[in-house]
Amino acid sequence: MSDETTEPLDERSRYLRRLVFRAMQGGGRGHPGSALSLIEIVRVLYDHILQVRPGEPQWPQRDRCILSKGHGCLALYAILADKGFFPMEELDRFCRLDAMLGGHPELGMVPGVEASTGALGHGLSIAAGMALAAQRKGETHRVMVILGDGELDEGSVWEAAMFAAKHRLQQLTALVDYNKLQSYGAVTQVQPLEPLADKWRAFGFAVAEVDGHDPEALRRLLQRLPLSEGMPSAILCHTVKGKGVPMAEHNPDWHHKSSFKAEELAQLQSALGS
Repeated sequence: MSDETTEPLDERSRYLRRLVFRAMQGGGRGHPGSALSLIEIVRVLYDHILQVRPGEPQWPQRDRCILSKGHGCLALYAILADKGFFPMEELDRFCRLDAMLGGHPELGMVPGVEASTGALGHGLSIAAGMALAAQRKGETHRVMVILGDGELDEGSVWEAAMFAAKHRLQQLTALVDYNKLQSYGAVTQVQPLEPLADKWRAFGFAVAEVDGHDPEALRRLLQRLPLSEGMPSAILCHTVKGKGVPMAEHNPDWHHKSSFKAEELAQLQSALGS
């Protein structure tokens, strides 16, 4: 499957990207490339799939969603603010010393965050434990975990995958943000992953692939979960790092930004609108 999408971004996707850059301007830093590849994934999850209550973040019957690639937190913060988990103005205080929103999601600090993440490779293990607890209690809520492709270099991911398959955790879904570019180079150069779908199948997951920037395709696929009865699901979301901002797309310099030049801000406004 191609890692490009031919459809232009709609207004909702551009709006959520504007929220990402609102937070970045407030805090003066962040991981834009990693957040922009996630926008449609979190958008569809929170718009159409997850059963959650923004006014009651700890509702026992809620679906759980863990952002394992915690450095992409600006995408999560944007959708949580949009849904009303916390006031929109918190985005303007991102990464300040007294702020709620830090550079990685923090459980107990940010409403709607299900796990503290940032040290890569832990999210699937946490999610698998949640799914096993739900299974043994006879609870029906789902557990989603979003992983980065570079994160899959961590051996703990595959230990958790074996655990999930052994326990037939059909309430568990792993979504891979497969943007093909990790912090310091292309995935193919750092640690090739292909054949990635076959790897997940060999570890006991039902697998599907999708254009990670196509909201309708994502919605149709996620509404089919679980992909196979008695099996955890893995969805490879083919994405573009920095999607929606031409100068950031496929550009490792936009993995992390600690400042913006005037011309970059002008191009951001041109790409995303005011």
